[in-house]
This record gives sequence, structure tokens and C-alpha cells, in this order.
Amino acid sequence: MLGQSITRNSLVLAAFAVATAVLLAGTHLKTRERIADQQRAAEERALLEIVPRDAHDNALLDDTLPAPVGDDKLKLAEPRPIYRARRDGRVETVLVPARAPDGYSGAIDLVVGVNRGGTVAGVRVLEHRETPGLGDKVDRRKSDWIDGFAGRSLDDPAPALWKVRKDKGVFDQFTGATITPRAVVAATRRALEYVEAHEAELFAAGVTSAAAEPMQGTEKGP
Repeated sequence: MLGQSITRNSLVLAAFAVATAVLLAGTHLKTRERIADQQRAAEERALLEIVPRDAHDNALLDDTLPAPVGDDKLKLAEPRPIYRARRDGRVETVLVPARAPDGYSGAIDLVVGVNRGGTVAGVRVLEHRETPGLGDKVDRRKSDWIDGFAGRSLDDPAPALWKVRKDKGVFDQFTGATITPRAVVAATRRALEYVEAHEAELFAAGVTSAAAEPMQGTEKGP
């Protein structure tokens, strides 16, 4: 009798464990999909703030190149697409993902729009953990500070002036917060340098997708 009771209880516990595992796995999958959908929606909104619908005539989310993980300019922690905005088949703006790993409260994920010719179309922060009321002013919903990059290029300002004012540059910092804007300024400049180095591939006429192989010479080996 004791042996039967132990066996029965063991089977009940095993069934409970299996059911719990299945429930947790299902919840994780649903949550992951929902989070991915929310992230994609947020990214699409950011892209259209930089390149409005009336400024391009292609399917922006479907015209992409894969950005390399490990590149010392973009500093991405995971694969992300580079979007390309076209007019009459000609790529006019590329929207490049970038990461500022040195934010005050952690990494800051950005998208940097760069026009043909090297000027900044716009910059938007996609994700950050900066302090509310201080570092979170990099978020366009909190302030218009991020708009100060529009129209800039690698030569405007001069290389030595691509810094916040506290470091003798031209970009404003926030009262009580210098680390966050300093990180975003540096990440934006690196994104411009990346585009300049890969201009031929990024502005090529062919249409590709994010499933393609990373651009040659950009992904680091093990």
C-alpha cells in the first residue's frame, strides 16, 4: 500500500510538473511574440518620424540590409535591420541601428537616419533605461533635444566639436546629466562613420531583405 501511494503521488507530481512547464512555455512564447510586435511597432513609428510616408515611395520595412553584430561603430548586441527609403527606385536615406553602450543607466538603442550625401535625417531613441526627468530627455517624447542632430554631418560640426558643450563641443547637455547626451552624441557620430565607410553597399539600387548575408567586411569573426 505504501509503495502504491508513493508511486501514485510521484505520478501526480510529475504530471503537475509537466503541465506547469507547458503552461510556462506557452506564456513565454505568447509574451515574446507580443513584445516583439510592440518593439516592431515602436521602431516603425520612429522610422516614420525620421522619414515620413510622403518622403519615400517604397515599402520601408521590407527594404532592408542586415546590420552586423560586433561592428565597432554600431556596437550592436543582436542582429538588427538597416532600412532604406527610396524615391523612384533611388535610395535617398538609410536608417541605421546603433547602440550607445555607455549610457548612465545602461545601453541606449538608437536609429540614425542618414541621407544620401551624409547629412543626418534624424535620430530617435528606441529603448533606454535613463533616469526620469534627467537622462530620459534623449527620448523625443520628453524633449526635442534629439532634433539637434538633423542636418548635421561628419564635417558639421568639425570632428573636434562632435561633443557636448561640457567637453568643448557644440551639443547641449542636460542640467544634472551629461553622461547620457555624451553617449548619444558619440553613437550618432559612429553611425555616420559607418555609413560613410559602407556608402556604396547601403545606397546601392538593388532591393534586399534582412534575411540576406551581412555586408562583406563588416562582421567580425570569432
